[in-house]
Amino acid sequence: AATAPRVPPTRLALHYFDSSYSLHLGALWPSVRAALLCEQKYGALLNSFAAAEHVPQELQLLNAADFVSPASQKAQQAQQGAAVGEARGCQEGSGEGRTAMQEGMVTQAEMSPPLCTSISSKIKCYTFPRGDVTRFPPARPDALGLLDYYLLDAASLLPVLALDVQPDDFVLDLCAAPGGKTLALLQTGCCGHLAANDISVSRTKRLYQVLHSYVPREVRDTVSVTSYDGRDWDQVEGGTFHKVLVDVPCTTDRHSAMEEDNNIFHKRRTKERQMLPLLQLQLLMAGILAARPGGAVVYSTCSLSPLQNQCVVQ
Repeated sequence: AATAPRVPPTRLALHYFDSSYSLHLGALWPSVRAALLCEQKYGALLNSFAAAEHVPQELQLLNAADFVSPASQKAQQAQQGAAVGEARGCQEGSGEGRTAMQEGMVTQAEMSPPLCTSISSKIKCYTFPRGDVTRFPPARPDALGLLDYYLLDAASLLPVLALDVQPDDFVLDLCAAPGGKTLALLQTGCCGHLAANDISVSRTKRLYQVLHSYVPREVRDTVSVTSYDGRDWDQVEGGTFHKVLVDVPCTTDRHSAMEEDNNIFHKRRTKERQMLPLLQLQLLMAGILAARPGGAVVYSTCSLSPLQNQCVVQ
């Protein structure tokens, strides 16, 4: 043990990714690999609770742009295009059959708004253009001490958008710390109640700090922060929530390839890494049991591993 060469966990992680993801992604892997090893790029999630109307203009002057609204508009246009295509198909029918199909299509369009249109106008996240890794200036407090934006990986917003929170929804963030997605959920302005849970007490402290730095007291009162084992959540409050976010612990690929500290590819964490898919499956099952009938669950990771994604869901 004393003479054996020490392999850094980052190199071990990259070796694992090369052997696994190259088979899974094929010709895409070299560009994905380069992206993993590039300097991390951040997004600035605007804090709607802060008095910071000047911030969007300041960020635009830095050449940053909101990436949420354009994506929502594209999705809406695509859905409208599909509806037009269905209408043209309906016109090929005749008489009562055509009328019934058209009425059904209109009813469906009225009842099924484009995904995330209800919250996309409230969530604003600014990013720099592709290839630009400029750092955002530090967030500043307003007159009440609330910081004007939160820096996070912009992709972290995608599970929140997919959850499509509606007004007065009861929402559970099962693995909430350090708090970026919890804060994004509050930015929707739709949570009737938000339960933010994380098994790690130290990470839960970080979550408390985020809430106190970005959220006014009257909104914090609608959030319950707990440190239960998420796998047992159905025993705490099962069948209760309209929306459940299960953002599970994973190999955190970028961190594993770039950072030595707290790296899950360290040799002493081998067993923990091997058990991840089972833990993820248990958390997803608990999230499903926490949702009420007709509710929705979003499962997400920050890993490319099929074992941690498709296989767990399957």
